[in-house]
Amino acid sequence: MLIQLAITGLLAALLPLAVVWVSRDADKYRKLVWVTVFLTFDLIMFGAFTRLTDSGLGCPDWPGCYGHANPFQAHADISAAEAAMPFGPVTVMKAWIEMIHRYLAMAVGVLITAIMVIAWRRWWLSGRGEAKFSPVLPTVLLAFVCLVGAFGAWTVTMKLQPVIVTIHLMLGTALLALLTWLGARQSTHLPVARSADALRTPAAVAMVILTIQIALGGWVSTNYAVLACTDFPLCGGALIPQMDFANGFTLWRDLGKTATGDFLPFQALTAIHWTHRNFAFVVVLFVAWVAHRALKTSGLHNIGRWLLIVIFAQFATGVSTIFLNWPLALAVVHNGGAALLVLLLTMLNYKARISKEIALKPVTTRLSSA
Repeated sequence: MLIQLAITGLLAALLPLAVVWVSRDADKYRKLVWVTVFLTFDLIMFGAFTRLTDSGLGCPDWPGCYGHANPFQAHADISAAEAAMPFGPVTVMKAWIEMIHRYLAMAVGVLITAIMVIAWRRWWLSGRGEAKFSPVLPTVLLAFVCLVGAFGAWTVTMKLQPVIVTIHLMLGTALLALLTWLGARQSTHLPVARSADALRTPAAVAMVILTIQIALGGWVSTNYAVLACTDFPLCGGALIPQMDFANGFTLWRDLGKTATGDFLPFQALTAIHWTHRNFAFVVVLFVAWVAHRALKTSGLHNIGRWLLIVIFAQFATGVSTIFLNWPLALAVVHNGGAALLVLLLTMLNYKARISKEIALKPVTTRLSSA
């Protein structure tokens, strides 16, 4: 089974590797990094789809499905489980969703391994002095993707324990940020104004509060607290409804249970949803302010513009899911919007931190050189 799974992962990675190979881009390494960023973004969105369709236990073992490498081979076991519980966690469709998610994850692992091998080779051949091909970050990425995979396994074996699922989501998001940083390091950037240096702290703070909000959103999703508030801006007809923060934010407990094993009260789900909803206002206002400052900084206009577009679109999709009773497609888009914000803020943080290296020359210097 393990050999079959390894072959499947390699086959899943062949298409993105082929895209890089046939690309006209002279820098194939840079292309490979950005293709991996794209596939990781897709993996996060498909992971959201897996979670939102309740397919996390579509195959209740790991790494295979009932001891097999794919749902075709496990069809008899899956069908028996579905017949016993037609609306249970195991169905043919859910099994395929879960296994496709795992295949995508394996493909990302293969691509990151290729990135690391190429980085080590180029760094060594360059006399170990070319910072662009420093293998430190690619090596960290390989260790990181293994950690993400470990939490993916525990997500299944620990039966969707909320804290494990949320950490799995956060690690996947961090992997996207690290890959984006690596991609930014390989790319050539347009000059930016020296004033971009002043955006270092605001951009870093924006990333921190966005990370908190994504963790809160993951906690909402993994606890199935999405419909705890079905109106807006009120929640259950009240500005501050009855809430149970103690049980809602107890981290180590089973899904749907308190730490003592009792059923999780509805007030706990309300507290989870209400916290995520209200912290969203902090995120929107602060990220929009940072985006506005980026808009006014030469060389950062595009990032500022896209940040504004995505942050307000993210707020709109979040509110819309409440009024539309959380439709699946919109919920997946909402998760994708969070990942896109991570990507954009990572790029902004990178450019703010290297702003002195790529700063615009003074006008007098440019005129004299002309």
